[in-house]
Amino acid sequence: MAVPYRDRTEGGRALAAKLARYADRAAVQVLALPRGGVPVALEVAKALRAPLDVFVVRKLGVPGHEELAMGAIASGGVRVLNREVVDRLRISPKLIEAATARERIELSRRERLYRDGRPAAEIHNRIVILVDDGLATGSTMRAAVAALRKLQPAKVIVAVPTAAPGTCEDFETEVDEIICAETPEPFHSVGTWYEDFAQITDDEVREMLETLQPPQSRLLRHPRAC
Repeated sequence: MAVPYRDRTEGGRALAAKLARYADRAAVQVLALPRGGVPVALEVAKALRAPLDVFVVRKLGVPGHEELAMGAIASGGVRVLNREVVDRLRISPKLIEAATARERIELSRRERLYRDGRPAAEIHNRIVILVDDGLATGSTMRAAVAALRKLQPAKVIVAVPTAAPGTCEDFETEVDEIICAETPEPFHSVGTWYEDFAQITDDEVREMLETLQPPQSRLLRHPRAC
């Protein structure tokens, strides 16, 4: 049985070692699924000397059964619908638009908060490494991949420190490359494989993203008092 990671930072360092061939490549962009994917992606971006940004995904829940996804929206103004669910439940366009509008408010809030005025990363024709802290069912990551594809990256790589073996295998046909550093059995849950699986706060996400910004960029946003 695999030994649990001490925390997400350790998981990120282990994952970065599996991605070493992408170091120092100008076309590479690391994207983190917030919040838990950010400390993992930070270690990957540092090791690869690649830029880091967040890719925010919000599930569109079926009205009255919000745990069931009828689609998702993501960074870049992208929306993906699960046509099977929409058609089977006969969900009207009006209800879809209402759910989309609600979730866009939260998505926009998070993007403003996390980026602190920085523009979103350029995705078109980039090699995108999409990072989270783990894959259990993979539903959030699938929504992110579907949304990301609409932004026309050159290549989509999903990378996680730990994953359920079956889920990792499923992604082999869904993305250009899947990197699961560990696929322990029995899997149970993502949190099982971290000794410290504390919730990441919005402020921590901002601080981690800030660490990889150029010094002049930080000074422009936070000028010293005269």
